[in-house]
Amino acid sequence: MLESLRGLGYTTAAALADIVDNSISVGATEVRLNFNWNGASSWVMVLDNGWGMEDSELESAMRLGDRNPLEKRERADLGRFGMGLKTASFSQCRRLTVASVKNGATSCLRWDLDALAAKPDGGWLLFEGPSQGSESYLAPISQMKSGTIVLWETMDRIVTDGYTSDDFNDLIDRVEQHFAMVFHRLIQGPSARLKILLNGKPVVPWDPFMTGHAAKTWDSPIAKTATQSGIVEVECHVLPHRDKLTPAEFDAGGGPEGWTAQQGIYVYRNERLLVAGGWLGLGQGRAWNREEAYRLARIRLDIPNTADAEWKIDIRKSTARPPVSLRPWLTRLAEDTRERARRVFAYRGSPAPGLGGSSVEQAWRVEHSKSGARYKIDEKHPVVSAVLGGAGELLPMVKAMLRVVEETVPVQRIWLDTVENKETPRTGFLGEPPEKVVAVLKTIYADMVGRRGISSDSAKKMLAVTEPFQNYLGLVAGLPDEPAQDGQ
Repeated sequence: MLESLRGLGYTTAAALADIVDNSISVGATEVRLNFNWNGASSWVMVLDNGWGMEDSELESAMRLGDRNPLEKRERADLGRFGMGLKTASFSQCRRLTVASVKNGATSCLRWDLDALAAKPDGGWLLFEGPSQGSESYLAPISQMKSGTIVLWETMDRIVTDGYTSDDFNDLIDRVEQHFAMVFHRLIQGPSARLKILLNGKPVVPWDPFMTGHAAKTWDSPIAKTATQSGIVEVECHVLPHRDKLTPAEFDAGGGPEGWTAQQGIYVYRNERLLVAGGWLGLGQGRAWNREEAYRLARIRLDIPNTADAEWKIDIRKSTARPPVSLRPWLTRLAEDTRERARRVFAYRGSPAPGLGGSSVEQAWRVEHSKSGARYKIDEKHPVVSAVLGGAGELLPMVKAMLRVVEETVPVQRIWLDTVENKETPRTGFLGEPPEKVVAVLKTIYADMVGRRGISSDSAKKMLAVTEPFQNYLGLVAGLPDEPAQDGQ
């Protein structure tokens, strides 16, 4: 059975997070993870300053299934099955040693799968004390009034054939990224209730919602609903478009898996992240996938620890399925968030509302029909209107030209470039020097004030809510009250 339990599918980072959950449940305020590379003799240790365990408590903790998952737990308890310590550890190593000190008394027990395999008829051989040669690894516990050490040795699922120190260092980086995400609400801010150190270095939290960022697009009010197992709380977010972020902020915002993979719903229990993104099987008809257009949508969802069975939380704390009764509510919230995120992605963070919240005049409009969508140039757009109004005898040719442009929009190429580059094409004068924008502005402005007889003040207000000039309000405001003739 122990050998079978090794195949539950933990990653090393997820397995270590399970160990840290136990530390949090026993009141630890500091957890230290130490990785030591020594080839096949490498080891990993987790040390916390929690309450510690007496002999009987440690024996219970080392027993498989020592707790009934149906039992009522403390609110801060992050466990459920009484299996995490053992299954997480055995998924990575063959020798698990746990030493704990409480009230000045130290206890130490050890599982060794090789010893069990050597004596298959010898019963459940749970050894006391560390293995020979490993005593020094447990030395830190002797300096503590209370706390626990979890030691992994014979890490056959980590140190495999061809595994090198570089691979080990890469593993440490992945664990750090995972911990920064999973425990970010517990370790961030001045009121953080937990400190995690990895080889002596504090883990810096990664906030998937970019809380407090000046360019944040949208945060919803917190929505709550009562269920049989307690209150479920949801807060929806649309993150800033790439154009609103520095390169460093954009790289950091993508998280461990990147922007597209990290979109979706983040399920927390007691502020500990269980599921990092994805859409939990929601969607009208066909379940939603992770798509580029929705990568800026992220939703925080908090459930109580009494809801594990209702949400079908697994032993690895890596999957969750919303109850049928909540799916319509969650779908409505997610649909709204996804649509807001899609608009921001499609317009590269624009068009934003104009002055006074006015809608922005766009050069393109979309016509929807049963046969699909068509993109048409809006003749009411100031630039288009100016050209048509001054075309004279050339008006039929100008309209024919616009029709050709409409019919030859490279939709497929734009779509492919967006998928391949993971970004919409550059539009709206993005990256162009201000003088290029001013040259176009002056031409349109001169036509509005000269030929059309619009006042300077009204013309500037109209340009301020016209795509793409709503992004250049300073340049619009700097236009002269009496424009030069012919746009010069």
